[in-house]
Amino acid sequence: MRVARLSKSYGDVDAVADISFDISPGETFALLGPNGAGKSSTIEILEGYRDRSEGDVTVLGVDPQHGGLDWKARIGIVLQSSGEGGNATVAEQLRHFAGLYPNPRPVDEVIAAVGLESKAKTRIHKLSGGQQRRVDVALGIIGRPELLFLDEPTTGFDPEARHQFWDLIRSLKADGTTILLTTHNLDEAAELSDRAGIIVGGKLIDIGAIGELGGPAARVPRVRWRDSAGVQHEDCTETPARVVAGLATLGEPADLQVIRPSLEDIYLGLVRRHAADSATTTENAEVLA
Repeated sequence: MRVARLSKSYGDVDAVADISFDISPGETFALLGPNGAGKSSTIEILEGYRDRSEGDVTVLGVDPQHGGLDWKARIGIVLQSSGEGGNATVAEQLRHFAGLYPNPRPVDEVIAAVGLESKAKTRIHKLSGGQQRRVDVALGIIGRPELLFLDEPTTGFDPEARHQFWDLIRSLKADGTTILLTTHNLDEAAELSDRAGIIVGGKLIDIGAIGELGGPAARVPRVRWRDSAGVQHEDCTETPARVVAGLATLGEPADLQVIRPSLEDIYLGLVRRHAADSATTTENAEVLA
């Protein structure tokens, strides 16, 4: 997949502003950002649902604005909400969708993969919200897609079901499926993704391997403790073991913690920094005006 200088405008509003990125075959890539950042517009353009205003996009070697049925059969899509809640049973619905693809996965295999074996003969509208979400995922993978779009796929999943789903995604990746994931669950992004891009205000503010986002400065550990008087201290250091060893010579410090920034910490720092920089730019422009 190749995205070059992609933009999408709605009247005077730039939902997506000149973003570029590539996704390699077999890679799991997370597109992260707050609500209203431009993720949905970007994904819908890549899926062929929405036309772009500017830029070049190639998905599986095809411009999605002109992708025909053969191209669509090669992609799988799990939307935030599909509305699939009719009178068909889980198995009936999957058999119906399987018939739309040239090389579908076996229905029973897909039902087992999403953990719905005991619900195969249950009508979809009688399932819980989390179970209906599993049906959404099953419909997205039944066609054996080369590229799978996952938009908030584990919404409504309990922790056990979420980890089972992560195992499913890892197995799809092992089979060579390329995956584009959008999620507000930063643990999910860290667990599943090779790389991520962070989009804010329609702009791509950072992109890279999960372990490299934010740069070295954003990944410096913090050592936190309380002294004998109960005063809390914090030291940002690249050598936390040395700091802890030094503290140990003075006795056992209270509430000792070594905190390594998580993806969520780094993500929030980047988003806040972008917001602050944007506010400063706006203020400077107003002064100049």
